[in-house]
Amino acid sequence: MQAKTILIATHNHGKLAEFASLLTPLGYAAISAADLNLLEPEETGATFAQNARLKALAAAQSANLPALADDSGLCVTALGNAPGIFSARYAAGDYPSAFAKIIAAAAAANDFRARFVCALCLAQPDGSTATYIGQADGVIAPAPAGIGGFGYDPIFVPRGHTKTYAELGTLKDKISHRARAFAQIAAALR
Repeated sequence: MQAKTILIATHNHGKLAEFASLLTPLGYAAISAADLNLLEPEETGATFAQNARLKALAAAQSANLPALADDSGLCVTALGNAPGIFSARYAAGDYPSAFAKIIAAAAAANDFRARFVCALCLAQPDGSTATYIGQADGVIAPAPAGIGGFGYDPIFVPRGHTKTYAELGTLKDKISHRARAFAQIAAALR
């Protein structure tokens, strides 16, 4: 039996790898928007769910394939839930500087609470969509730690753990905000 293909609407290799590991056991092969040279649409939504839907629809309709898009980010209480939907832009490719700003803000407020939020949208070429939200609560680490993962993983410690996402290895794939959203979509994919 040949695997069904799902287009992952991303150019982020870390996200593609994470989704591929979740989809393979369900009998799906993952390809990325980058593999098909698809342009990334501008994220003009006001929420994670709106941005995920924009990306999923654009990819599904451009490639005529089912597409799965993610919009996720780190919401830090001491920053009024920023960077939120602007997480990638907040870092602007310089994650060490973003880490330092976030850690400094959390320390100044003496409030290290944070959460990662993920909206996953599955879009069909006909324009139909379904969106699922996952969240992982935790705290900002006092210093970056770990070399795994991507993005803000080195500064986020999920509730119930003492290590950052970047230190948790494959356990992150089972407990993350993305895994929680994906658990909801897995039944639809079966």
